[in-house]
Amino acid sequence: MTNNAKILIVDDEKIALKNLEHVMKKEGYNVTGTQSGQNALKHLEEQPFDVVLTDLRMEKVDGVQILKKCRELHPDAEVIMITGYATLESAVSAMKQGAFYYIAKPFKLDEVRKVVKEAVEKVALKKENARLREHLEKYQGKVKIISQDSNMQRLLDISKQIAPTDCNVLISGESGTGKELFARYIHFNSKRSEGPFFAINCGAFTEELLGNELFGHEKGAFTGAIGMKKGLIETASGGTLFLDEITEMPSSMQVKLLRVIQEREVLRIGATEPVKVEVRFIAATNRDIQDALKTKHFRQDLYFRLNVVSLHIPPLSERKDDIPLLSYYFLKKYTALMKKDVTEISRDVIALLMNYDFPGNVRELENIIERGVALSNGNTIETGHLPEDLRELSIRTFRKKEGKIPSLEEQETAYIKWVLSEAGGNKSLAAQILGIDRVSLWRKLKKYGME
Repeated sequence: MTNNAKILIVDDEKIALKNLEHVMKKEGYNVTGTQSGQNALKHLEEQPFDVVLTDLRMEKVDGVQILKKCRELHPDAEVIMITGYATLESAVSAMKQGAFYYIAKPFKLDEVRKVVKEAVEKVALKKENARLREHLEKYQGKVKIISQDSNMQRLLDISKQIAPTDCNVLISGESGTGKELFARYIHFNSKRSEGPFFAINCGAFTEELLGNELFGHEKGAFTGAIGMKKGLIETASGGTLFLDEITEMPSSMQVKLLRVIQEREVLRIGATEPVKVEVRFIAATNRDIQDALKTKHFRQDLYFRLNVVSLHIPPLSERKDDIPLLSYYFLKKYTALMKKDVTEISRDVIALLMNYDFPGNVRELENIIERGVALSNGNTIETGHLPEDLRELSIRTFRKKEGKIPSLEEQETAYIKWVLSEAGGNKSLAAQILGIDRVSLWRKLKKYGME
């Protein structure tokens, strides 16, 4: 991996540049050299490099500016600073801004070889780790969606069926239910699986920033646009773009997105000629999409373009059988990450989790288990490791079912049924768990017709 490393060398001294180029080429690296900081910025915009070896002090564009641009465009690359004006302050400043190493002139070539080799090996390791992380995602349908719920299994079957068709998909569901996970599942089961997958939250940017992120810009399109930048739509060509919180997208952006979907081309900000793109769009929202259409927050024509197939991900409260399964999945995940030997979740903890409505859905359950692993001193997550409000069960989310808020009687009936089920039908044990005597339990069973 290291033999094919691409290195950019920047030094305004011609002799120093030629020497470094000669040495790095002898080491087997793919070398690009320039005496101009401005040319170096152009090279960084045109292609990625593994290591950048740059002089610190140069006219017009110096090494710090090159470092910043490299961090912006190629965050995994490493930058090595070389200067004939070595001071402690400049060294500290360069390292704080992310430089891999700082070499003072006059330098020894063996030192440069050693530092570049270490930088190349570090970049190669980062690439390998990224590859392994991607490989771990490819498990039974290429993305792990842990569920034994029949409705979820039906959604997974539909997702797998539509994945190869290349149609656009609209996913709805509460925050934390796993909408992006379903989008990735569709992508990795499609013919685009080898292509890129990008995700963007449409509600996280101002209108100007969102336009720049999605459509990109030409050099000089606005103040600060020192070079051309491809937008996510163009970058995702050949792959999938996931547009989260699509109903939060400003109306002007909705019009532009509609044109991209219809014409299959994108016009960068400041450009006069469009660029052809070939992208699959998967959109998601946690809002009532019909309400957004009625209030004209969301364009109907864009809705029809995106809603070729719709998937609604149910909240965790509607698939409670998944709670123990997911709990142990997250337990395994975080014990490995934290290098702890926590192997069990107590029955009391599972009981509390089963009786909780999870307004934050799967994401909230994951946070609870992560906290439990972090706080556990033994091999079991106990109730004392749970958040206080969950331990006391003082906060319970009442969800509307069929447009109706459940009554206190309905809640109590459901709770007694669940406790009886957990107690295996043993009324004495159920009464003890409920904190009442057996006669009181019998009266409640009779009252609610549950004898």
